[in-house]
Order: sequence, then structure tokens, then C-alpha cells
Amino acid sequence: MKSFRKLLRRLPFYGAIKSASHYPDYWYWKLRIRPGRTPHLLKQRALREYAEKYGLRTLIETGTYYGEMVAALKIYFDRIFSVESEHELAVRASLKFAREPKIRILEGESQQVVPELLKSLAEPALFWLDAGYYTWDGLHRNKQRLSLELNAILGDKIKGHIVLIDDASTLKFRSGDQPEPAGVAELQARLAARFPGHKVEVKHDIVRITPRPAS
Repeated sequence: MKSFRKLLRRLPFYGAIKSASHYPDYWYWKLRIRPGRTPHLLKQRALREYAEKYGLRTLIETGTYYGEMVAALKIYFDRIFSVESEHELAVRASLKFAREPKIRILEGESQQVVPELLKSLAEPALFWLDAGYYTWDGLHRNKQRLSLELNAILGDKIKGHIVLIDDASTLKFRSGDQPEPAGVAELQARLAARFPGHKVEVKHDIVRITPRPAS
């Protein structure tokens, strides 16, 4: 089965198959009384909700994969940057969005690309970070990746960035040389200590990091 899935993913129309499954997947999720895995359609809605609430016109995504999120949200943003570490997927996405001048697919390790992207921003952005791609392609990546990204985003000179993190239930967060925490609760504690001006909430397996309202 794994070999078949791997073969299927290499087909040129695999991305279209995945996109076509979003609505059936959502209704299956609803009929099963909302099990743990969050359907892609709900993730799209969460991003649109936060973009509208905070007036954000730039989306920065880590983990392009097959470009599903970019394709679904491109009409809602003025600029979209999506970072993909896997060469084949980055090339595929670059070709897919080649005629979309407001979309840029960036190949590289996101903990290195995100800090560079921040330097080019003139206003707050919405960040969609992937917590769960450390070893999906068989490569053991930097387990401090998410820590480095969050430190760069929340410590940026531009205030008001909003961060949503996918796959909260598989979160592996690591700061410095300390052991990886058990999950979201420890992430909340560490961010509260380092960035007390932000609050951390979790809903539908999505971590949501927003500025605390001024008292």
C-alpha cells in the first residue's frame, strides 16, 4: 500500500485529486462527529478567518506539498510565499503557479528561508507553519526548525504577525539543547515566558498564536 501511495504521489494529476477530495473529506469529518484529524477545508477557513480579522494581505506558508493551500487561498491575498524543502515538490509547485506573479515558491529549509523573508516585509503577515514534516520524506530534518521560525517571527521588528501551526497533535517543539516538550502545553509555557505579549490557543488541531489585547 505504501509503495502504491508513493507511486500515486508522483503522478502529475495527484494534486488535482487531492484538491477534489476536500469537500467530500469535510463532510465525512462532519458525519463522523468531528474526529481528531482536521479536514483541509477547515484549515482553509481558519486561515481566511484570521486574515480577515487582522487585515492581513500576505500569507507565508511552510511546506508547500502539492500547493493545495496556495491554490485555495490565492484570491484572498495580495502576496503568497510558500517554502518547500523537497526539490521535486518545489519544482512542481513553481511550474503550477508560474503564471501567478503574486505567488512565489521558495525552495529550501524553512528555518533559514523564513528569517530572510521577514527582512523583506513592510507589514504584518499571516504565517501557516507545518509542525509535522520532519521525516515524512525519509530525511531527518532540524528538530529546532519550528523553534527557530517562531523566534524569528514573534521577535521580528514588525509587530502584529499572526501564526497558525498545522498538526498540533504531532507537534515536536525544541528550544536550544533542552529536550523536546511533550506537546502544545509546553509550547504554550515557553512562548508565554519568551513572548508574553502573545497568547496561544488550540482549536481543530491548529495552534493559533495572536497578540494579546492591550489591557
